[in-house]
Amino acid sequence: MCAYMYTRSASSCCQRELLSHHFPPLDSLFCGGKQNLQKKSHSAYNEKKRKMAVKLNATNFQSPKCPSFALPAVASLRSPKFYMASTLRSGSKDVETVKKPFSPPREIHVQVTHSMPPQKIEIFKAMEDWAENNILVHLKPVEKCWQPQDFLPDPASEGFHDQVKELRERAKEIPDDYFIVLVGDMITEEALPTYQTMLNTLDGVRDETGASPTSWAIWTRAWTAEENRHGDLLNKYLYLSGRVNMKQIEKTIQYLIGSGMDPRTENSPYLGFIYTSFQERATFISHGNTARLAREHGDFKLAQICGTIAADEKRHETAYTKIVEKLFEIDPDGTVLAFADMMKKKISMPAHLMYDGRDDNLFDHFSAVAQRLGVYTAKDYADILEHLVGRWKVEKITGLSAEGQKAQDYICGLPSRIRRIEERAQSRAKQAPRIPFSWIYDREVQL
Repeated sequence: MCAYMYTRSASSCCQRELLSHHFPPLDSLFCGGKQNLQKKSHSAYNEKKRKMAVKLNATNFQSPKCPSFALPAVASLRSPKFYMASTLRSGSKDVETVKKPFSPPREIHVQVTHSMPPQKIEIFKAMEDWAENNILVHLKPVEKCWQPQDFLPDPASEGFHDQVKELRERAKEIPDDYFIVLVGDMITEEALPTYQTMLNTLDGVRDETGASPTSWAIWTRAWTAEENRHGDLLNKYLYLSGRVNMKQIEKTIQYLIGSGMDPRTENSPYLGFIYTSFQERATFISHGNTARLAREHGDFKLAQICGTIAADEKRHETAYTKIVEKLFEIDPDGTVLAFADMMKKKISMPAHLMYDGRDDNLFDHFSAVAQRLGVYTAKDYADILEHLVGRWKVEKITGLSAEGQKAQDYICGLPSRIRRIEERAQSRAKQAPRIPFSWIYDREVQL
């Protein structure tokens, strides 16, 4: 899973607005005329939602400057919603400022559950055989899979200590900012229990027993098992490198798993598989770029490690995009509405609640370093969206409802809008500060 989607310079107000907990806050695209036209209805809606809200330790992901512009409720896609909400460290009057034990370090948004109409579940039951023949083929037999030990010094060999010494010598040549990105990627991979939990919230495809024989359940368990190797491998490499503070990293992992995540998929496999399609491609890109940088720094073994993980992510991306492609074939209107809904909410990253016990903005800082190094950038976000639009042939879909056509137009025009916002943000960006990271013993790195 990928950790970030931000651009650099937290010191730039415009850029912070562009890239908060979820890149980008596209609310700004809809400010101005539409905001004035909708002011009264928006206020009434907010008042109604405020009265419904239950304070539970959550975050509002909306821009403080402009109200969110959301797709209207669509009967064909959604059933009545159930909300759970509260805010923490926010400026609204609905604020709960007392941080509770084991709660996320920052807010989470209004939570919506089971928004997909029950009859849509039948679509996924009918896809069982298709999934067995078209999705499970993207899994590898365990005996043919690589394992972390294939890339690490063998503790049973006589040359173990020499191999570790060689690994540490190579690691000495790698700058601190690269290790910040590598650690952030590893921490994100280590929060795998959260991602399996998220997949098992999806109606119609969840593993109902923990060992269900359905194709969907088999995929989720086997996908998790394959992904588990990624965090294991990066964790062991970083431990042996001697360059990082493992205790602080381990605390960050525990905090992150404890905080969980809500990607706003609302228990809907439509939204869930669109989200995972986006995420897996993002992870493929980011691990590919850490491989490239490791090679530039002369550590070819680390480059091989990151490249091998990237190849797994690419294979997983193929599976998830095939699922959504099939949904477009079966239910084009419902799927295009879900795609637009997911993009209007913005793709929140699985590690956005990252915390080390000290830095409340750790994820923002990690993401800024990744942006500066070119490991994952705002341009990549737009490129992924454009890739998925082309992959699913969204522009060519016909026979949509009026709302489906609006969603189609929105999605197809979004990549260029994101790029324009990013260009403006970059042109206004100021020199970023240097800050200490606990992961590298409080050495300072430029954001």
